Amino acid sequence: MPAKISGYSTSEPIAPPKGSSSGGVAADKTQADAAQPSTSTPQTGDQVTLTSSARSLQKLSDAVAQAPVVNAAKVSSIKQALANGTYQVDAGRVADKMIQFERGLK
Repeated sequence: MPAKISGYSTSEPIAPPKGSSSGGVAADKTQADAAQPSTSTPQTGDQVTLTSSARSLQKLSDAVAQAPVVNAAKVSSIKQALANGTYQVDAGRVADKMIQFERGLK
């Protein structure tokens, strides 16, 4: 059963597909519209309305963009611990984090 296409006006000329050999002449609608003076009211433009969820996401996105990429206090404390020779690596914790990361990739 064929589906009905809405929004199609039979008064508009239809151009043949590119490369077709129909030989018919199709009028260019943009040229035809430019040649005729417009009697309708000018369009005011498109409008977009954002939902409250979209606004919340935009605020979160802005907050993340403004947040520093590096935690300066943590970097400073690790640098000091390295300089003092007191920095210790918990190998078990590192291994657990690596396993968690690997599982997250699957």
